[in-house]
Amino acid sequence: MAEHDDAALLAAELLARRWLPRQHPRVKRALVDADLWQSVEDRLAQVGLRLVDNIHADHVTTALRRGVDHVVFGETALNGHNNIDLPRDAVSLLVVLWSLIILPKRERQAAREAEVGEGQSEMFAGERPLPRARDVSPVVSYTSLLADFGNQLGKKTRMDTNLRRLETHGFIERRGDDIAEGPLLDLLLDYDVLAARVLDGTLGAVLERTRVQARDAAQASPHDATDATDAQEA
Repeated sequence: MAEHDDAALLAAELLARRWLPRQHPRVKRALVDADLWQSVEDRLAQVGLRLVDNIHADHVTTALRRGVDHVVFGETALNGHNNIDLPRDAVSLLVVLWSLIILPKRERQAAREAEVGEGQSEMFAGERPLPRARDVSPVVSYTSLLADFGNQLGKKTRMDTNLRRLETHGFIERRGDDIAEGPLLDLLLDYDVLAARVLDGTLGAVLERTRVQARDAAQASPHDATDATDAQEA
């Protein structure tokens, strides 16, 4: 009976709070207790929801079950990316931020996991810890974002409005000038689908150019800057 009570409490808390950290006591238990996990999923399924978990993210959340979205949202369900009423430019901004934050985060997690694995025997290979998102997730400078994508995404006033929308929905967090991964950024966007589209599409080339420019700027030494100034004066 206690197990079902825990399932009901966890389901209720997820509905009330929208997301919970993986370190939450009941979430931690559910992640290692298959019966409890199934009980929570059964509870949520009764109201058309499913439990969403991702080992690359630091939180868990809920989402509509496949098929239910068509009933709940009607015609708009066909536009599944926009069932929270985000305007088109906000969706574009969301994809850009997802690309700038989640893609490099996944690369860092894979690299760190490989580094840890090099020091382990094959007996413990299956127990390699995956780095937590907060330890490897990059932040995006608001100033750089505005400079690189402001003209395409509505300039400052519109971008500020959409950033507030994304923060309210839990996709991002604002820390002064920095934009960081929010609880839902790596949970509600399908990495397997979106990563291929971003990397193989036009945005992939733009992001790669942005990364190269940032790397070159970071590698430029004060001596290089002095030489360039002297050359211009000459």
